Amino acid sequence: MRFSIIEYNSDGACQKSAEPIEALLTRLDSQSGFSGVTWINVDGLEDAESINKLAEAYHIHPLTVEDIRDVGQRPKVEDFENYLFITFKAVNRACSEENRFEQISMILTGDTVITFQELPGDSFDPIRRRILGNAGKIRRSGADYLAYAIMDSIIDEYYLTLDDLTGAIDEFEERAFDETDESLMPDFQKVKQTLIRVKRVVSPLRESLAALMHLESPLINPDLKPFLKDLHDNVMQAAETVENCRELLAGVMEINLATMSTRMNKVMKVLTIISTIFIPLTFIAGVYGMNFRFMPELTWRYAYFVVWGAMAAIAIGMLIFFKRRQWL
Repeated sequence: MRFSIIEYNSDGACQKSAEPIEALLTRLDSQSGFSGVTWINVDGLEDAESINKLAEAYHIHPLTVEDIRDVGQRPKVEDFENYLFITFKAVNRACSEENRFEQISMILTGDTVITFQELPGDSFDPIRRRILGNAGKIRRSGADYLAYAIMDSIIDEYYLTLDDLTGAIDEFEERAFDETDESLMPDFQKVKQTLIRVKRVVSPLRESLAALMHLESPLINPDLKPFLKDLHDNVMQAAETVENCRELLAGVMEINLATMSTRMNKVMKVLTIISTIFIPLTFIAGVYGMNFRFMPELTWRYAYFVVWGAMAAIAIGMLIFFKRRQWL
């Protein structure tokens, strides 16, 4: 488990790392007179004792601590007496497909934001650079704006993931017509599963942001409401993109099934024609293959050649007939 601290105000900013938790708490005590915003980022959830000590220092309710460590939580917003608790899913693009989605929990107090990450690595580096480089309005804003910036960064990752999925679906549309592409279906299923997981992440977040947008809390500046509304609109658009991708995937599946069906029909058509041609030939061969002693033409000198000629004429005649009926 790793801890990092960023402290900033309009005059300056500094970033430090502190491990273990005792070093973090000691540093926070030494900066008790600091006038500005403090961002504590906790990387990893495996050390329950350290999380409990940090929660005690900020008077975080035990039920909130349970929710922080329960990575199966749905996105939600809870308003407590001295803090807001926000939890949602983020896309960790540094991880494999199976572990790409992680839980992010956030505690917002009057001048402090605490983020808890399930997995190492995040998409918060642009925010850190903006703080340390005094870019934008983040250094002149409060902790609520920092919380907004973190959520905005996570939603941006949704769009990057959806762009990747859209590109893969566009490629599927071209590959769907290739009858010999045996890797299409495994790739298709992988993208479909990722899209389902994105939907499970995005859909509940709409409700959470709507609740946060209408929440009357002294911890959220009224000037932040337009920014939260913009976040909500972005999530709504992401949800619509997910639905569009699902429709495109369904269309690709239909194209692939139609292509496979057409190929199967062609194969069955050829096999049917071959079988139809051989039915009368098999009949003739069967008749003359019977071992009766007294059969006409058995002792005739030209019988073999006449039978072969008749069979060839029947086959050629049937092929011409099929051609004229445009069955070939």
